[in-house]
Amino acid sequence: MNVTGNIEVRGLSRTFHTTVRRPGFAGALRSLVNPERVAKHAVSDISFDVAPGELLALLGPNGAGKSTAIKMLTGILTPTAGEARVAGVVPYEERERNARNIGAVFGQRTQLWWDLPVRESFAILRDIYEVPQAEHAARLREFDELLELSSFWDTRVRHLSLGQRVRCDLAAALLHDPPVVFLDEPTIGMDVVVKEQVREFLRNQVEERGRTVLLTTHDMTEVERLAERVVLINHGRLMLDGTLDEIRRTFGSTWQVRATLADPHAVAEPLPGIALVRREGAQVVFGPDGADAPAVHQALKLVVERYEITDIAIDEADLEDVMRAAYASHADFETETV
Repeated sequence: MNVTGNIEVRGLSRTFHTTVRRPGFAGALRSLVNPERVAKHAVSDISFDVAPGELLALLGPNGAGKSTAIKMLTGILTPTAGEARVAGVVPYEERERNARNIGAVFGQRTQLWWDLPVRESFAILRDIYEVPQAEHAARLREFDELLELSSFWDTRVRHLSLGQRVRCDLAAALLHDPPVVFLDEPTIGMDVVVKEQVREFLRNQVEERGRTVLLTTHDMTEVERLAERVVLINHGRLMLDGTLDEIRRTFGSTWQVRATLADPHAVAEPLPGIALVRREGAQVVFGPDGADAPAVHQALKLVVERYEITDIAIDEADLEDVMRAAYASHADFETETV
């Protein structure tokens, strides 16, 4: 890879306009003569960067604008406002040049030829991207070692299982050695074994090959195991750009500290910002008490300093709960009639 794989997004927006269809024959005539147009802001003024060799998770609920953002970054859509650069290229202005710098996998679509064996699809992509034969063969060997492709790459694509097809799509997206990879729900519908195989492959591509990866997914396990940073959007607007720890601190307000007291008869009392949730013999459970509650690690320190304990554990809200709280914190998006 000779191109630096950075992504720069500045004030990127995309608005779609639709016509409101009125009910009945008279309504249809009015819609034809005097159509009412409604603007839907799929993406609204988002800005972020992705550094070379970084894996960023672009998260949000269904309809948040994730796929629209990726389509602009891959050059499929042109933004209404703002700008983007992918590996130094404006993707929607130089689509062919951008296509050589990126790989893309969309979980519900394939770039392979449906009626051809996988190996022949790889050969067509080799010719399209003008990859030298020796490089092509070396990459296929590497991908086969990581994704175990050779057992089915002589099978027609239409006969592949979902997991087999997505593994082949990953290899196909990287055959021309792009510095930037876009993955839109790549593991949707996969079983846990294949999911982990794909995750290992992605870790290898980021850590060993230095590829820049932008990932969208609803699988929070995938986010926890892969993402270095998260950009959270809702209703097309950027809500948060930071690490998973920052998201947990901002939205993961629920936690519990379970401590086993050395003296089962010792009196347990609330601490500043920490409530006594319940007690079961020697085990005491503490939780946050109001807006002044400390972070979980500060609470852990206070409990250890206050009581003589033999065992202690932390229960934090899982990432799905944290994301749900983050989504709910954002005001509803309003459409405009134009």
